[in-house]
Amino acid sequence: MYKDTVTDVFFDLDHTLWDFEKNSALTFKKILVEHEIDIPLERFLEVYVPANFAFWKLYREEKITKTELRYQRLKTVFDTLEYGISDATIDSLSEEYINHLSSFNHLFPHATNILDYLRPNYKLHIITNGFQEIQEKKLRKSGIHGYFDQVIDSEMAGVKKPNPIIFEMALDKAKTKATNSLMIGDSLEADILGAQASGLGALHFCTLGEDSHEHCPIITDLREIKNYL
Repeated sequence: MYKDTVTDVFFDLDHTLWDFEKNSALTFKKILVEHEIDIPLERFLEVYVPANFAFWKLYREEKITKTELRYQRLKTVFDTLEYGISDATIDSLSEEYINHLSSFNHLFPHATNILDYLRPNYKLHIITNGFQEIQEKKLRKSGIHGYFDQVIDSEMAGVKKPNPIIFEMALDKAKTKATNSLMIGDSLEADILGAQASGLGALHFCTLGEDSHEHCPIITDLREIKNYL
């Protein structure tokens, strides 16, 4: 489908190559124990995962700051679970979460294999809304940094996906055209619709049983990229 036109492949990082939920859970397992937070990890994550998703959406829409995101997603969990905790402890947990998150570096199955498959024939890049200070660590510690020619993050661009400015910056840095580019990511709003609005092709990597759609092809295993490239 894309083999005849695509020269450059842009990947999202979290939830696409880097297994955010798994690494995040391991990070919380570590820091909750260290802070003697008496909440079962499963119960904590049951509330945190959707809260984090909701606050990231607000952050992506420029409705809250990075500082508010980091605080409110944790405050919401403790309030929901009616667990008494000080703001100072929440701030400490927030900081330690960021510090330790890149210590765990599980990738999605077949991530390295598909990068090995693509690298000889395509230029590979990253476009991420993640925080600049830890995205570089994630790439290096997981051993995949060397696959990518350009790594564009939202703090560098000054905007977040799906804003067209970040896609335009990515195309400019990669020295390529939208018509020769493909975006692969997990977020329909940020990655797929954002990329398509800027003229890029798209593959939607779905791992959480999201609803089907007609915007672009959907894959549930990274190996399926071989069907398109």
